[in-house]
Order: sequence, then structure tokens, then C-alpha cells
Amino acid sequence: MTCHPSGLGIPADFDPADLRPPRRWELVREARVVLERLALRLQTGRLLAAAPRGSGEPVVVVPGFATDDSWTARLRRFLAAIGYDAAGWGLGRNRGNVAKLVPALVERVEALAGERGAPLKLIGWSLGGYLAREAVRERPGLVERVITLGAPVVGGPSYTASAPGYLRRGYDLDEIKAAVVERERRPITVPVFAVFSRSDGVVAWQACIDTFANPRVEHVELDSSHLGLVGSPRAFELVAELLARKPPP
Repeated sequence: MTCHPSGLGIPADFDPADLRPPRRWELVREARVVLERLALRLQTGRLLAAAPRGSGEPVVVVPGFATDDSWTARLRRFLAAIGYDAAGWGLGRNRGNVAKLVPALVERVEALAGERGAPLKLIGWSLGGYLAREAVRERPGLVERVITLGAPVVGGPSYTASAPGYLRRGYDLDEIKAAVVERERRPITVPVFAVFSRSDGVVAWQACIDTFANPRVEHVELDSSHLGLVGSPRAFELVAELLARKPPP
């Protein structure tokens, strides 16, 4: 894994002109998740022994588009085993309606932070990462940090394999892009660790790079499939390290 410098830490070869949704053939990359999950099963003991420990801090994991909490169950079990109070988002299947899901997630954050009596750590996979960012934008005092895993922070679904599905359902992708830019007028002040993978077959890695005026973002590169971001040894190892790491200044 490669950790880019604090602040924006944008990779040297990043070019916004390269932004485009993944091509169909690139989805083939996701087949590697079979091996990633097998490796996870074989290496879980090693990961549990080596991971930095939590001290009961509350962590909420937000699932990606078209998935629910069952897709992040392995990650949450791992986090619980290394000392975190790990919970799912509890909002059922993520159907992609950002306008409805952000307020619902904000309510969930408010409730859990109140119950636990401490700020939360949010982990968001894919679209779940975008939702986590928006929730912390609304309630920064209730969240200690955010970790996004392959989250399309630029352009909404425009640069993802889900773009055709959004178009078929009547969404205006240009309108969504404009709404994303408009929300970014209010910077995110909570630390964000933005994880991206160049071999992601679902979300263009360039769309995971925060080019906005958010001052506390650190980009972290990981070699993984998109599905492997919540189901591979490297991803679990990295998430544990980022939960324990000192945030960007």
C-alpha cells in the first residue's frame, strides 16, 4: 500500500481529464475477490494478532450501492474482535437515493453518538463512503474521523459502473454532479482517509480523489478489487491501521 502525504495528497499522475466510468471489460477485475476472500479466511488469525487494538470506540460501517449490512459483516466482526464497538448503518439496502439517505444516516449518527456518549468513527464503502462524508458535513461534532473505501466523491455515480443503471431509472447525472459541487461549498473539517484502488473495476479511481477544498484529507492507495475493499486481508489490515492512526493535521 502507498500512503500519500497529508492534506490533499493527490497522486502525481492524477489527471481529472482521465475521469470516465469503468469500461465493461474492467469489471472482470472484480473476479479477483474470490481469491481475496479465500486469503482473508486463511489469514484472519494473523490479522487479529497483528492489528492495533481499539478501546471500545464506536465505529459505524456504511454499505455500498445496492448492498446492505450483510456485505460488511466480516469487516465489522473483525473490528469487534480487535476492540471496537462496531455497528452497521441499520438502514436496510442502500438503494442510492442520496437525498433521502443522507438525512437518515445523520439521524442514525445522532442516535448512536448519543447512545455511546462519544464521537463515532465512520467507515463508508463505495456510495456508503460518499454518504458518510455528507453525514459528517452535517454533524462534524459527532464524528471523530471518516474512512472512505473506493468512494466516488467526484461526480456522484457518473464515473462508476452504476452510471447506466442510474440513467435507466431517469436520473440526470449532470444534475447530480452539480449538486455534489454545490455541497462542497461547505468544506468537511473532520479528518478523512480516502482509500482508492487503481484496479477497482466498479469506481474509477480518479473519482475517489478529493479535489475539493477539504483541508483534512489523506489519500491512501491500496491494490484491491472494489469488492475486496470490504473483503480482503490488505483492506482489513489497512482499516485497522487507519482507525488507529493519528489524523491529518
